[in-house]
Amino acid sequence: MTNRRKSFITRAVHAGEHLPPEDFIPVVGPIHPTVGFVYERMEELDGVLGTTREGFVYPRYGSPTVAALEAAIADLEGGEAAYAFASGMAAIHLALLTAGVRQGSSVVAAMDVYGATYTMLRRLFAELGVSARLVDCTDLRAVEAALGETRPVLLVAETISNPLLKVADQPALIDLAHRHGTQVLIDNTFATPYLCNPRGFGADFVMHSVTKFIAGHCDVLAGVIVTSAANRHRMYELNKMIGSNLGPFEAWLAMRGLKTLPLRMRQQCESALRIAGWLSAHPKIERIHYPGLATHPQHELARRLLQGRGFGAVLSFQIAGADKAVAFRFMDALALCLPATTLGDIYTIVLHPATSSHRALAPSERAEIGIDDGLVRLSVGIEDASDIIEDLDQALRSLP
Repeated sequence: MTNRRKSFITRAVHAGEHLPPEDFIPVVGPIHPTVGFVYERMEELDGVLGTTREGFVYPRYGSPTVAALEAAIADLEGGEAAYAFASGMAAIHLALLTAGVRQGSSVVAAMDVYGATYTMLRRLFAELGVSARLVDCTDLRAVEAALGETRPVLLVAETISNPLLKVADQPALIDLAHRHGTQVLIDNTFATPYLCNPRGFGADFVMHSVTKFIAGHCDVLAGVIVTSAANRHRMYELNKMIGSNLGPFEAWLAMRGLKTLPLRMRQQCESALRIAGWLSAHPKIERIHYPGLATHPQHELARRLLQGRGFGAVLSFQIAGADKAVAFRFMDALALCLPATTLGDIYTIVLHPATSSHRALAPSERAEIGIDDGLVRLSVGIEDASDIIEDLDQALRSLP
């Protein structure tokens, strides 16, 4: 604005804006909720729009608060760049498109990937002419056969699978995929950057549901992809059309949560291991899935892959002889643990996969994967492990 006196209405709109730089730096990064950005000269705006100059013009193209979160996660994952989205599923969708998943192409994916990912591949992308081959990613021979037979553009796997807690041998899988000219997407949500960095093994895309451990407080919906600068640019161009952008308030909350991720994960992993050991000896538990137990088929792999920092905060267990009614009775009897459709929070949360995360799958599909009505998933929070065990025990004792 010039020094010429403006009307009150005009001053009410512009007062306090475009102030000279202050001689301080805020301890906490600011939130930028604006949907527009103004430059002194049109050439600067033109440069940002043309991607020849760094900057921001519109939140569908990016914003400072979101960019700060992206930079932080890329740094923790050891990636060149990151792109944040409004949800984890939006992140996976854009990663698939960026990888070249189109009509006539094929994808190989772990058989027990997250239910919504499974459904996206087998329903949405199948209707668009994409072939999806599901395979047990712990069977490297089966993976190699699938890669050779289908020549996929992308292999999709999870560091630790949801909800059966299988551990992917990332170095071996990524090497196999790249030898067949296939890119690799690793969902690292359960492990988080604290336990594992798939980019270090050569993964082309690393995905996180930021909603879970990274944000960690049950108050954010977000997703992120860590990848190369070139792939990030391709996602940027695609998302300008699709508009799956993360908002600044959610980005700020996620950034706040990220700062305590190592502290939370350390406590949660320690508690999860103790709880898993207790459950494995309980007479009403038929089977338990947790890579921290020596009885887990990929225990030694998990020890190598997860940098010795822990084995994750999620486990699942089969209640002996339980059907859906018995599983529901157990969950209803819990007093401390919360039955909710999420995980990775400061709260300990239980979920019934057959009716929640994998509800969209047909019963035959769930049976093929190994998810039946007596399976319960437990995401361990930061409460005292003794209190969590006491709550699980009283709920199990209430069963016939």
